[in-house]
Amino acid sequence: MTRVLDETLRTAVRDLADGVGPAPDLAGRALGRGRRLRRRRRVATAGAAVLAVVAVTLPFVLLRPGPAAPPATPTPTVIPSPTMLATPGASWTAKPLVLPGGWVVTRAQTTTGSGKGFLLDRGRGHYITTDRYDGIFPAPTGSLVAVHDNNRPRDIGLIDLASGKTRWYMVGRALSAPRWSPDGRRLLFTTTQLDHEGFIVLETDGTKHTHPVDRRAYFCTDYCDFTWTRNGREVALPQTGGSGHNEAFRDKRRGVQLFSADDGRPTRLVPVPGDPTGPWAWSPDGTLVVVQGQQEPLLVETATGRVVNPLPSADAVWLSDDRLLYRRPLGTGDFVLTDPSGRELVRQPLPRELVGLEVTIAPR
Repeated sequence: MTRVLDETLRTAVRDLADGVGPAPDLAGRALGRGRRLRRRRRVATAGAAVLAVVAVTLPFVLLRPGPAAPPATPTPTVIPSPTMLATPGASWTAKPLVLPGGWVVTRAQTTTGSGKGFLLDRGRGHYITTDRYDGIFPAPTGSLVAVHDNNRPRDIGLIDLASGKTRWYMVGRALSAPRWSPDGRRLLFTTTQLDHEGFIVLETDGTKHTHPVDRRAYFCTDYCDFTWTRNGREVALPQTGGSGHNEAFRDKRRGVQLFSADDGRPTRLVPVPGDPTGPWAWSPDGTLVVVQGQQEPLLVETATGRVVNPLPSADAVWLSDDRLLYRRPLGTGDFVLTDPSGRELVRQPLPRELVGLEVTIAPR
């Protein structure tokens, strides 16, 4: 290239450069574009993070078990109150006093020694008052009544209310109160004569059967009267078990020994931890019996001696397989119909004349 041509080219380039102005706010636009790009990236990143959190959290929420239901509040057991019967009126002696379950009061007598009391005359259907004898013991069925006079300690009288006749029989010395068999045909006595401890069975015609029992072989302490079983064919004697004696409690029992009422021979040991009070303490099917334990009345199984539950009174009678009748031990001594658990079903107050008296009951 010639020198003249070179100068001409340079001059042309400078002229072109001087004619082109700078782009307005080029740096500012560049910075703005950079900021927009960064915001977009941040939003995209945040959105991806949110999507990731949702993707992780949603399955967890779906799979997590719902909150446990609050524990159910148990419904309280409501024990119904017993049905309260009315107190018999002033004319109660005009007819048999029927108790819940159908049994009747057959006798009520003071225990102070005066002998005053009331006796049911079944044949005439009303009560008579008596203070002639120190002890009156009506049979559970029929018209016979056994009577005791302290002035005749060896004798027992039998009154037939139907005929009015009284017969006296010599039984022996050191006798317990008489106990009627369930059928009302025989009387049972515990005798503590040193020459023949045991029991005596008296027929209603005066025939007497004495059955000695070796108390060393059949050991009993504390309360040791013979009582009838429900079938009337056997009698029971409590058997002491365990060592030691505490005046605050009854002696411990290992069971009751049964004996034949006919010939006095021992039959079997029933392993119940207490004393039955009489024939009606045994359930009709023989599987349960009410006893007085060391400290409280108990309902127990006869086969095993297992305590089913405590009861308010040991002097209870079985009316059926699921109903018992007893007299409340406190207060005015109302009679109460219960189930085997002791739950009161019906309560019968006694006439005011009988409150505080010893009361005997029997089937109607």
